[in-house]
Amino acid sequence: MRPALLLFTLFFISLNCRSQFYLRGTVNDEAGKGIYNVKITLASKGSMPFYSGTSGAFGIPVSVVTDSITITADGYESLHAFADTRKFQVLVLKKSAAVIAVAGRKLVSLIEDREEAYQRYYYQSGETYATLVENNFVEAGRYPSSGFALNVDRASYSNIRRFLNLGLPVPHDAVRIEEILNYFNISESDINKTNSFQLSSQLTTAVWNHQNQLLFLKFKAPSINTDSIPATNLVFLIDCSGSMDQANRLPLLKDAFKLLVNNMRPKDTVSIVTYGGNVGVYLQPVSCRYKDSITAAIDKLEPGGETPGAEGIKTAYTLAEKIYDRRSNNRIILATDGDFNVGQTSEKDLEDLVLSFKQSGVYLTCLGVGMGNYKDSKLEAIAKKGNGNFAYIDNIQEAEKVLVKEFTKTVYSVANDATVEIKFNPLYVKKYRLIGFDNNKEMLQDTVAELEGGEVGSGHTFTAVYEIIPATYFNDSIKSAGTGNLVAKLNLHYKNPANDASINIPFTVNDNYTPLSNADSPTCFASALVMFGGLLKQSDLWKNYTWDDLLDLAKSVINPASYVQTEFLALVQKAKDIYMPEKKKKKSGKKK
Repeated sequence: MRPALLLFTLFFISLNCRSQFYLRGTVNDEAGKGIYNVKITLASKGSMPFYSGTSGAFGIPVSVVTDSITITADGYESLHAFADTRKFQVLVLKKSAAVIAVAGRKLVSLIEDREEAYQRYYYQSGETYATLVENNFVEAGRYPSSGFALNVDRASYSNIRRFLNLGLPVPHDAVRIEEILNYFNISESDINKTNSFQLSSQLTTAVWNHQNQLLFLKFKAPSINTDSIPATNLVFLIDCSGSMDQANRLPLLKDAFKLLVNNMRPKDTVSIVTYGGNVGVYLQPVSCRYKDSITAAIDKLEPGGETPGAEGIKTAYTLAEKIYDRRSNNRIILATDGDFNVGQTSEKDLEDLVLSFKQSGVYLTCLGVGMGNYKDSKLEAIAKKGNGNFAYIDNIQEAEKVLVKEFTKTVYSVANDATVEIKFNPLYVKKYRLIGFDNNKEMLQDTVAELEGGEVGSGHTFTAVYEIIPATYFNDSIKSAGTGNLVAKLNLHYKNPANDASINIPFTVNDNYTPLSNADSPTCFASALVMFGGLLKQSDLWKNYTWDDLLDLAKSVINPASYVQTEFLALVQKAKDIYMPEKKKKKSGKKK
């Protein structure tokens, strides 16, 4: 036993020698508030990461008295410092210049209890959704400025459709009204195609409160000339784990990707990275002149193993960077149910991972599939951080819509980091609230939102809506102030993907109020979509409106020639049956 005892003693002494000091401290922002989940690396520990706790505190055993420390956090400047284990370290991170620039625009949206609510998630049979808290009314006199990111995601609507078609109520937090609106290309007919961003606006009656007004802001992005579209390098990042072994998961994705490949050009390339039992490059870059070879490879994909999604993301970005061509469109398409269960699995870890590749010039599109274990919260977070967009594929028709019919919108970007700032005229607007965008902002203590801009694809349409309580005195006051019929001034900020140049486009929103009874069909249909989202959320702000009211409105405004609109009408009827089931009448009659 002596050799064994000696070995144990030497091991213990060695371990003790390697960690005989303890580095303690806290990481704060400039206001002295602790920063959670800051990444910490030490020279003596190599690349091994450590992270600060909820109050910004950390404690790390080290083998040296003094060390070199590096701390990094999203939205802050990195800090390199000398650390002494004999002293308690108080390290202060400064906000990055980019964050300061955005915060300087003062995009205000007040939400009660936002920070607490943001930490909660909705669970539906294993599905997760980031908690949404509706925007409340804001006094225009005190806070005239508001804003939102131009995120043109549309995943929420197809996910809602999946629940209703199954006869199930929709989780409140799965309902994102801005994505419902954007699914239908409402502004397509309102705005002419040009090589610049266009805006139209319309004021009409709020159907649930006739004293209030709805302000619809309809944007149309410039369209890329299809004759001059550059080559596309696509990396398909496909989840082949065991959880994908269902008809509405991997088999659906295989059919979807084959549709996409069949519509690509010879100058385009496709490569495939898979993760499941193994993570690796399944298909090296292949020209789309060899479509049969690509589709044959897709056909051979089989599910199995765990879900090391983070490792798959790293491998896909490594491959995309290796084949990167600045003259081409470089994009990863991640297709998964989002149920990552190996390695980095939290929303924060995945966000940080994707953010580390953001400057690579590679875009990221996320396609969600499946049910039961679908992780909407993770895919939405990843898409936002990855200069990308997000769709939910519930059937092959939706796959064709996203990957074929709207291919240029999905794949070719015309604007990065796009945000909209709107400043209301208090002489016209007493109070306002932004409808939707409930999970697109992190709230600061001073209620100023730091907006993270979105990616906008070629020809994308985008609709935002505000509910307005008009100022009762606005007519005379506006005239005397000489402001005419100004409702708001608006600025669109974005970066040109070609050269990263910052662009600002001003717009003016004037009073063109039209009662809903006299409004055009697109405006009436948009009102119906807003109501659809509000009723699904069972919001108190829509409590004076019923499913019967919505059904009547929808019937009166849909275009019978439009498949997506007639499908919407059918979904409204299904929702009514779910949320307002008819009570079965008891048979009457006396026993003889």
